Amino acid sequence: MEGEEEERRRAKPASRESDVHRVDPYGFERPEDFDYTAYEEFFSGYLVVLTRRAIKWSKLLKRNNHVLKSLKVKRYIRKGIPNEHRALVWMLVSGAQAHMEQNPGYYQKLLEGEKNDKLVETIKTDMNRTFPDNVKFRKTADPCLQKTLYNVLVAYGHHNPSVGYCQGMNFIAGYLILITRNEEESFWLLDALIGRILPDYYSPEMMGLKTDQEVLGELVKMKVPAVAELMDKHGIMWTLVVSRWFICLFIDILPVETVLRIWDCLFYEGSKIIFRVALTLIKQHQAFILEATNFPDICDKFKQITKGPFVTDCHSFMQKIFAEPGSLSMATIEKLRESCRANLIAQR
Repeated sequence: MEGEEEERRRAKPASRESDVHRVDPYGFERPEDFDYTAYEEFFSGYLVVLTRRAIKWSKLLKRNNHVLKSLKVKRYIRKGIPNEHRALVWMLVSGAQAHMEQNPGYYQKLLEGEKNDKLVETIKTDMNRTFPDNVKFRKTADPCLQKTLYNVLVAYGHHNPSVGYCQGMNFIAGYLILITRNEEESFWLLDALIGRILPDYYSPEMMGLKTDQEVLGELVKMKVPAVAELMDKHGIMWTLVVSRWFICLFIDILPVETVLRIWDCLFYEGSKIIFRVALTLIKQHQAFILEATNFPDICDKFKQITKGPFVTDCHSFMQKIFAEPGSLSMATIEKLRESCRANLIAQR
């Protein structure tokens, strides 16, 4: 009897919590199997970290809302930007703020100018597919962020016609809108990511994206050779297991809070952060991945490693990405990019 009573008592708060906290602070509905107990445990500790960081960031920014690149700023960013400062810091460190100030009225002109009907149609088709599990992007929401998302993507497609619009960009722009709550800032941040930080990921041929997936394969050979051997043995191309990591920058792969912490570093340190995250996930779960005996099993293992407490605790996860893979210089990545790109071109 006592055991039953205890079970009932435990079950009650969970069901009440699932009613109250069914939607996270960013508007995403939590899945049925969401572990509220583990999350509360993590978040109560993380809240202390966030409060401490917020005080330090407020002091850093209070002088003139400006951030110069320095070891101190790099350290601060790696430890996380509090949400109230995130949009501003992203704008400053990515160069988006400078571009916006140098081009007053430009965004509005793009929206008012002539439109490419085909581009507009393609973007419209993707509107309802963008974050169906987010209440802020539903047509019934007030305000509905679909209109903002549509404007940002249409403006960007006309700003950068060589890219236009490519699936995956809708999710990235959507995240930017959720954080900045500002249409024009989201546009300039999207421009920073696609135009400068991610080399050639979203062009029609996606050469940069294909190249970087191959680069990851080479890095795994160097740093986690047993996993590289497993992939080779089963003839599995890296694109089959990690393409969404690169295309969506871990959106819908890792928890929101973790993705935002990754993006903090991505805007400051550039694309090598994606490799650090990917290598950490693979290295940390090496033994688990090596249990796989066939192709579907390997694909399933790669899905599993992006779930659970290791990725939910974004603070310790971010500490791991700078320790686990060891040294990873931009020079190494550029050298690998060169050879991988040459190989891809030769295979055409």
